[in-house]
Amino acid sequence: MSGHSKWKQIKRGKAKTDSHRAKIFTKMARFIAVAARKGADPEMNAELRMAIERAKYEDMPRENIERAIKKGAGGEIGNELEGAEYEVFGPRGTMFIVKVLTDNKNRTVGEIKNILSKHNGRLGEIGSVKWMFDKFGLIVIGGGDKEKNECLELMAIEAGAEDVKEKEGTLEIYTAPENFDKVLKLLQGSGNKTVSASIDWVAKNPIKIPASGGEDSSAPEEVEGLLNALDEQDDVEEIYSNIENF
Repeated sequence: MSGHSKWKQIKRGKAKTDSHRAKIFTKMARFIAVAARKGADPEMNAELRMAIERAKYEDMPRENIERAIKKGAGGEIGNELEGAEYEVFGPRGTMFIVKVLTDNKNRTVGEIKNILSKHNGRLGEIGSVKWMFDKFGLIVIGGGDKEKNECLELMAIEAGAEDVKEKEGTLEIYTAPENFDKVLKLLQGSGNKTVSASIDWVAKNPIKIPASGGEDSSAPEEVEGLLNALDEQDDVEEIYSNIENF
């Protein structure tokens, strides 16, 4: 099992201005509304439950979440939106799967191509990048002491998880997509704090970008410049990469 390599839309350490926060809440509301088209009860709708978890992670107010659910379930928003995934080659041997939610694919792909042209990247053909990734359910929960982590690991594996990794004070729990919901419900039902939960693309052979100050000191800035530009595009929902150390 290779390490998780998902570029977070908003990192906890990044300053959040009011305008930045509003933009993220708008994105979260769209994701929730689209998920709610399949049912307004998160207990019966795993996609909605994941969208709500993401919104909570971004500190989205409860009333905003509830409003988005009502709009989506009532058909007031989201019916014109559709998802797509674009395969991207970036600088320094990087590869990305860019997941979007858009009401105009032609506009969105045009804007993504423009971003790539400015950051030494290019759009790949269908299948040109995805063959280097596997799809897994990923549940990140708050870790504890050694004994607690061992108990959580055993619980997750008995429920169907394929791997568990300790990382930065959390536990990353990997599952086959078909076992994701079962494992998530068990962990949440046992009172564990969920940091995030999603079905992700995980790189089979992740690479490391040289650190700043080394022989190739411009590499981190070059790659992060592309990631930030893609992240700022309004329709981008998530970015998965083959980068291990970002």
